[in-house]
Amino acid sequence: MRYSSLAVTVAGAGLATAHTIFVQLEADSVTNPVSYGIRTPTYDGPITDVTTNDVACNGGPNPTTPSDKIINVKAGSTVNAIWRHTLTSGPNDVMDASHLGPTLAYLKKVDNAATDVGYGNGWFKIQEDGYTNGVWGTSNVINNQGKHPITIPDCLPDGQYLLRAEMIALHGASSANGAQLYMECAQINISGGSATKTPTTYSLPGIYKQNDPGILINIYSMSKDSQYVIPGPDPFTCAASSSAGSQTAVKSSTTLVTSAKTSAAATSPTAPSACSGAQFEQCGGSGFTGCTSCASGFTCTKQNEYYSQCA
Repeated sequence: MRYSSLAVTVAGAGLATAHTIFVQLEADSVTNPVSYGIRTPTYDGPITDVTTNDVACNGGPNPTTPSDKIINVKAGSTVNAIWRHTLTSGPNDVMDASHLGPTLAYLKKVDNAATDVGYGNGWFKIQEDGYTNGVWGTSNVINNQGKHPITIPDCLPDGQYLLRAEMIALHGASSANGAQLYMECAQINISGGSATKTPTTYSLPGIYKQNDPGILINIYSMSKDSQYVIPGPDPFTCAASSSAGSQTAVKSSTTLVTSAKTSAAATSPTAPSACSGAQFEQCGGSGFTGCTSCASGFTCTKQNEYYSQCA
């Protein structure tokens, strides 16, 4: 059953609280109004097909409403994406606790955040929270009254960006197209950055595949010590080296994903040279300007017109 995000209000415990929406952005100590600068959807349902353009900023089965507002954000600051079951829900109605999975955040530099289509190349990850000591990233957001903290790198160029906040629910992910992806895009203007690093960029759709180990998974077979492979590339960090548009990023120490990717591959991927991508890195696609060769043992494999990856 789908619930309209515009019409549903919480009248009692009997109403389902399964779905969720990124409804507000707290930035620079300012809590912006609901939907301010965010492309909010008509419905609060998920995207389940990761090959569609809707995986970038939502849409399709959940038509989004445009916004002409741009939210000012300082480089190096931590913003909070605020999640709610509906546009009118309170802090105790975020998402059903059974909807376990990771949280993620991406940026895309654009000329005009209010008009950019969102999908295609240009995305890079800046935050992820997967599965640590038996606790999922979504549970951390629910327990934090819907606040999803995202730190904006301080080494980026100033300008307008799309900020894509995402929660992935894996309770039904043991079957194809069972993972539920929730995301919206906020339209932001970053200022005060040093412009000293250039992140590798990726395409949405493209970076996720339906059979990725972090998307097609039976979470009920996991133990407290299980390692979970967070979907997508490694997060960009200002501490990572950057050359000719290519970077070798490190995973967050709280996710233990690097070792999990090694286990999933059954072999240890060869570290990339100055111009050879490691496993899962982008190596081609429409508009891609980075490295087009892969480290030993991997082949640049086309996923769609926007994205090829080393696999």
